[in-house]
Amino acid sequence: MATHLITGAGSGIGAAVARRLHERGDELILLARDAGRAKELAAEYEGARTLVADLADPDRISRSLGMQQMPDRLDSLLHIAGVVDLGPIVELRPKTWHQQLNANLVSPAELTRLFLPQLRAAQGHVLFVNSGAGLHAHAQWGAYAASKHGLKALADSLREEEHGNGVRVTSVYPGRTAGPMQVKVHSQEGKEYDASRWIAPESVATTIMTALDLPRDAEINDLTVRPGR
Repeated sequence: MATHLITGAGSGIGAAVARRLHERGDELILLARDAGRAKELAAEYEGARTLVADLADPDRISRSLGMQQMPDRLDSLLHIAGVVDLGPIVELRPKTWHQQLNANLVSPAELTRLFLPQLRAAQGHVLFVNSGAGLHAHAQWGAYAASKHGLKALADSLREEEHGNGVRVTSVYPGRTAGPMQVKVHSQEGKEYDASRWIAPESVATTIMTALDLPRDAEINDLTVRPGR
């Protein structure tokens, strides 16, 4: 039975992955932003453990986790949580940049740093759910794309640094995926939202499970997923 730490398990892709792993009997450790959310996740996934740390405030993550029971080993660290806020560069204030860079880049880097000893012990897997915006930046997407381009750099560097320790590193780049984030994006774009046009979270979860379950003689470095309709 493998042990997985998941961010973003409350909705969308993260929830789809958490359900898959929970249904097959793996052990889940779910990161929540506060105690109330942790209680909700624990009730949804029977037997799962929770840890509380706010990805919006990476400077406090180490202190928050230091007051909680940490796992001895970890088979995977799945960075799935993320935030988005669109706008032209001329209108983006530092607060908007900080919000997205903190949640999408700095906090994943900090969590990875803190859990690397456990991942090395298990020769585990770090998986980053990135975005198509992590490969190509379009108008209005500057801050979000910058955070995701940085996340790609983090993953690429980590892969080279940890290969000798047996830690696998994968980046998954989904296109537009149905869920709460896409609802917000459409609202900011002034467009009507139709979930049927976009990738189902379960389909992205299938690609993530493929990377996790790949035999140890191989490693998926980068995986791009696009809407099929």
